[in-house]
Amino acid sequence: MGVIINIFKLPELRRRVLFTLAMLAVYRFGIFVAVPGVDRTVMDKLVSQQTGGFLGYFNMFSGGALSNLSVFALGIMPYISASIIMQLMTVVIPKLEQLQKEGETGRRKINQYSRYGTVGLALVQGYFMASWLEGQNTPGQTLVLETGLPFKLMTMLSLTAGTCFLMWLGEQITERGIGNGISLIIFAGIIADMPTASYQLAQKAIDDPENFGPLPLAMLLVVVLVVIAFVVIMERGQRRIPVIYAKRVVGKRMFGGSQNYLPLRINNAGVIPPIFASSIIMFPAQIAGMTGNPYLQRFAAAFSYGNWLYLTVYVALCIFFCYFYTQIQFNPVDLADNLKKQNASIPGVRPGKRTAEHIEAILGRLTFAGSWYISAVCVLPVFLQTEFNVPFYYGGTSLLIVVGVALDTAQQIESHLVTRSYEGFAGPKGPRIRGRKN
Repeated sequence: MGVIINIFKLPELRRRVLFTLAMLAVYRFGIFVAVPGVDRTVMDKLVSQQTGGFLGYFNMFSGGALSNLSVFALGIMPYISASIIMQLMTVVIPKLEQLQKEGETGRRKINQYSRYGTVGLALVQGYFMASWLEGQNTPGQTLVLETGLPFKLMTMLSLTAGTCFLMWLGEQITERGIGNGISLIIFAGIIADMPTASYQLAQKAIDDPENFGPLPLAMLLVVVLVVIAFVVIMERGQRRIPVIYAKRVVGKRMFGGSQNYLPLRINNAGVIPPIFASSIIMFPAQIAGMTGNPYLQRFAAAFSYGNWLYLTVYVALCIFFCYFYTQIQFNPVDLADNLKKQNASIPGVRPGKRTAEHIEAILGRLTFAGSWYISAVCVLPVFLQTEFNVPFYYGGTSLLIVVGVALDTAQQIESHLVTRSYEGFAGPKGPRIRGRKN
């Protein structure tokens, strides 16, 4: 309670927190602004029937905007996809790689390209969304009131405008608020759905007391708490590589001779692997639903939620993207060169190639542990739902996002408090909170 009071004692921090809350309130208000020409009641029924499918997954990341057929139905995912594509292209295209090394100017240029890509992706996804909505009209169900080209154009423009507004909203939160704006928007959408999930859980306990009584409910709550604690430990876990700076004389003064460390997190890829893995594994079902092709529908049925093929491919994709994204984020050769330029070295390891190999070996071991940790957390809800018929409404991906964003925001708030001689969340002698870097 004292930390909350200290937050509002600092004018700058108070202003940032209130601005963030106001922008998130605007986002939640926009969830209920529907696309023209659709019946939201019918769409809500369609989404509720596919809680574990592609629509349910997409609805989770849009904060319930898809079930309301809101202008925010595409969510912030087009911007995230465009940003990740730009990061991949910086590795392939030398000009973009050079821009990335130019500092703030290059970063702004790359962000501008990401915005252009967001508009393009949103327009394409908006077209497919409009086509899919029209395809849901059946003799006993009318989702789109008037089909045709005007509806497609209106839907494309509405959804693209909604995504661009969310992109702007996230950038404003990052610049003028507290925490990462894009992550906080996804965080707010997941948190907003948790009361509904808790109500469904309580309702099941009331309606089916024989199979889901107080004891199973208590066990489920214990599992949730253990999973959250496990995620916190793994997200904060890091390997600290000791680094020694050589002494050097400049004029009559001596510099260096100090010892520091290079922190490498267990989970360097963050929540990118499960998001990408889920998107790819749900893609056949999405295409099959839009085209109605019987071959694609049979192929998508093989990857139905919860079966062994789904779980095997999902875990394999999570592990692959953990290694792939870590390789993009960290270049051991560049790290070794930077240490050499700073007259720094790792004790017992020769500078240059040996240092790069040493860092790469440590990254490989950390990524191995981090990839299996992410896979275990994301697959656990599937086992509880399919094998044991336990209503685990809090998915593994959502838990990773909620815990990671909460740690990052708490770390930023604590930094503001500590720099102004206020106590942080852990107290005057407690450990400092380390947040996410992505």
